[in-house]
Formats: sequence, C-alpha cells, structure tokens
Amino acid sequence: MKNRLLLLILVCFYCTIALVNAQTVTFDENQNYLERHPIYDYTEAQLNSVDSVPDFESKTNKIKLTGVIYESDGLTPAKDVILFIEQSDEHGNFDLRVENDKRYVHHRAWVKTDEEGRYTIYTFIPGNDRTHNQFKQLFPVIKEPSDDAYEIETFLFDDDPLISKYCRKRLAKKGDITRILKPKNVDGMLVAERNIILPINHKDTK
Repeated sequence: MKNRLLLLILVCFYCTIALVNAQTVTFDENQNYLERHPIYDYTEAQLNSVDSVPDFESKTNKIKLTGVIYESDGLTPAKDVILFIEQSDEHGNFDLRVENDKRYVHHRAWVKTDEEGRYTIYTFIPGNDRTHNQFKQLFPVIKEPSDDAYEIETFLFDDDPLISKYCRKRLAKKGDITRILKPKNVDGMLVAERNIILPINHKDTK
C-alpha cells in the first residue's frame, strides 16, 4: 500500500513539473554547430509542410499528427513557421546517434507550415520510460520567421497510464487539455490533430 501511494505521489510530482515548466528555454541559431539546438540542422530545400520521422514505416503504432499553427490571435494561420519534434522510441528510450561529432535524437522531424498554417508529421506513439516515470510524449520546438527558436509544451497521449486524474484536472485548470492527443483510427491509421496558437511574445516568459 505504501509503495502504491509513493508511486502515485511520484507520478503526480512529475506531472506537476511538466505542467509548471514554462518552456522558457530559447535556442540561438548563431551558436556553435555542436552546441546549438538541432532544430537548426536543416536546409531550406528540405523543409515543407509534411515530414516523417526515421523508421516510420517499420513501426507498429503509426500515427499521423496534423494541425494548424495560428498567430497569437488564434484566428490567422501562421505560415512559414518551423515545427521540430523529437521523441523516444516505442520502449520509452531515446535512440541517440552521432553525426559530424554531434549527438542527436534519431526519431525527429521538421515541418514548415504552408499558406494555411497547416502541417503534418508521420510518426509513431512513443513508449513510457517507467524507470523515470516519464509520459509518452513528443517534444516540440517552434521557430517563427526572423525569430529564435523556443520550446512549447510537450504533446501527450490520452491512453497514457501515467496521466492520472489529478494531472488531467491540472491540465484542464491551466487550459492545456489540448496537449493531450486523442488519436482516432482513420482508414487503418491513427490520426491526431494538434492546433497551436503562438504566444504573443514568448520572450516575456523568460
């Protein structure tokens, strides 16, 4: 009984940490290649509104993540916004690789919104890292035109057993319930929609 209570407390603690994290970290494009965030490790020719994470075709729990990124008014589609995601594998482990002496997460993708602010990423549902009580989640970073990149809240999954009722209430209270993706089966593939409203000025949160 004591062990179960301790586990519940730990899960709620990690949930609270995830909720109160203001995502204030920003990334400088002009940093040294080895130090800067991997969102900048792309070429313009590679960017479009659709991308797939590596190994997508071989994964079992494939998912199509799609949505619209809006300007801060919540109405105007934001075009030419780069969305970068990285994630763990289906076992909750990060597949780390090295290229040009730089370590990076293998399962990642870049998209650049189209004229309608839309993006689509083909990926798979990550697993839980139960050793550290980590949620199933995607880690997104945003880069608006002529601005530094910055983190936004992670994308969560509705079927995650680590998201307790307490966590959901916290999310609802903060207005962050849309962070929880609710995939639906469409023609044999899971599809989830995640619309994003850009902050008025993300630097104000620093």
